Amino acid sequence: MTTTLETTDTPDPDELALLGRRLAEFNDADVGASEKLALAVFVRDEARAIVGGVSGYTAWGWLYVQWLWVDASQRGKGMAGRMLAAAEAEAIDRGCHGALIDTFSPVAAKTYERQGYRRFGELADFPVGRSRIFLQKRLSAGS
Repeated sequence: MTTTLETTDTPDPDELALLGRRLAEFNDADVGASEKLALAVFVRDEARAIVGGVSGYTAWGWLYVQWLWVDASQRGKGMAGRMLAAAEAEAIDRGCHGALIDTFSPVAAKTYERQGYRRFGELADFPVGRSRIFLQKRLSAGS
């Protein structure tokens, strides 16, 4: 069999989906089914516009927070903490025992630490001049 390498900055969405399915199949066979399920929390204003949100998923007993955003008009009001608490409560209901989040914002890292997250790793110069900070939290009913 002859193979070729192809590099692209415009990958076909169907081909990316294929990669995701194949990796999920491999992981499921290796460590068991992930039971991956999307999780989102949105904050809306009186016009129903989104002014904050959390997006991620639960899998293998963990909540992974992929995105957390708060509109500038809502910052400093504890919204990030309330959204994280809502996501964590849902994750606990789904049987999760831990939560994972990462950021390269020192301000965001402090916010997450106030919510009980603890640093477990950093990747220097990601982006250059900053560090990507990885944080985790143990979840339990009542956390």
